[in-house]
Amino acid sequence: MTRRRGGLLWHRDFRWLWSGESISQLGTQVTVIALPLIAVKTLAASTFGVGVLVALQYAAFLLLGLPVGAWVDRMRRRPVMIAADVARAVLLATLPLAAAFGVLTIYQLYAVALLHGGCTLFFDVAYQSYLPSLVDRSELVEGNAKLQASESVAQVAGPALGGFLVQAVTAPFAVLADAVSFVLSAGSLRAIRMTEPPVPRAGQRSLRREIAEGLRFVLGHPILRAIAGCTGSYNFFGNAFQAVAVVFLVRQVGVSPGVIGVLFSAGSAGAIAGALTASAAGRRLGTARAIWVPLAVTGPLAVIIALTFPGPGLILFAAGWFGLSFSTVVYNVNQVAYRQALCPPGLLGRMNATMRFLVWGTIPLGGLAGGALGTALGNRGALWVILSGQALSVLWLLASPLRTARDLPTGPAGWLPAREDQPPALST
Repeated sequence: MTRRRGGLLWHRDFRWLWSGESISQLGTQVTVIALPLIAVKTLAASTFGVGVLVALQYAAFLLLGLPVGAWVDRMRRRPVMIAADVARAVLLATLPLAAAFGVLTIYQLYAVALLHGGCTLFFDVAYQSYLPSLVDRSELVEGNAKLQASESVAQVAGPALGGFLVQAVTAPFAVLADAVSFVLSAGSLRAIRMTEPPVPRAGQRSLRREIAEGLRFVLGHPILRAIAGCTGSYNFFGNAFQAVAVVFLVRQVGVSPGVIGVLFSAGSAGAIAGALTASAAGRRLGTARAIWVPLAVTGPLAVIIALTFPGPGLILFAAGWFGLSFSTVVYNVNQVAYRQALCPPGLLGRMNATMRFLVWGTIPLGGLAGGALGTALGNRGALWVILSGQALSVLWLLASPLRTARDLPTGPAGWLPAREDQPPALST
């Protein structure tokens, strides 16, 4: 496979993947706003109750993250993604159905969040492992940047759409938009013509051994180890923020669901800026610096969110969220492309699942921590602690070989200790 003239816009199968994922991401951003508002506005949940909801959405990454990677490496990825999309659509559709009959409870909301998160785990591990088989490795940064750009546009448009849908039809019915988006995503995946290569069948396969291979690959590599530490810390505090932010805006700042959606959308414009500049950042700064510089320079801007007050003070929330969104996207595009290019194809599922386990396994713990901090310190006090902790996550990268390098080494041995029977790893 060679890099095509005109880029991935001329790649038919990538266009189907891109369009389906774009629609799905828009629906997902509606749910990001709608689910906590179901808990707060419809079911009168406490800050800690919202923290539990956030934790359950990502509990599967902690409980099943490692074995799912081994399972996905035994299967073709596209059928896994289609099944996950259909299952998520059905799960979300049960919420407006229960609300229509007046039987919706916080326990059903928790169950849907837990199962929906499990389906998302399968989809995400298969999805990140599928892209390298669909496009050439030289196109991975472009592919990830385009997919991230769609996610960034969804982060701008989705929360505002979600907030106004909640005001128009109430939160339980707003999630129907996400259910429909998953159905459309599944249809787009079915339209892809490329046939995945058959998965080699081994006579005796040990799940424990396969999981260990993924762990050994990630933890034995100094750059992957630093990325896992940084992203895991970042996600821990990020989900603590999600547990507190909506409650803070509703109860301390006193804004409506529509305004909450607009604030998140305005700040998420930083994600679009990040997606549009991620590839250029790698060329201008160097591929190593493009991973840590954005987090160190613009990430700390998010701390001003804790200063938000009614009226003109709402600009502080949007500005802080803009800086956070920008730095996160530039970081993600460059580090994900590096991981995909570095890893052997037969290990991609386990590598991605190991990374998901390490970096998303902290998310449910962050949700619980956010709920507990909001209860103990008040929502504003909790935000100071959470956002300061998130800004310090970059220290993992600054303590790694990335700090003194301009560019990342290429090839599967990059920055790995050399054995006696092989030449030293490429260094910068």
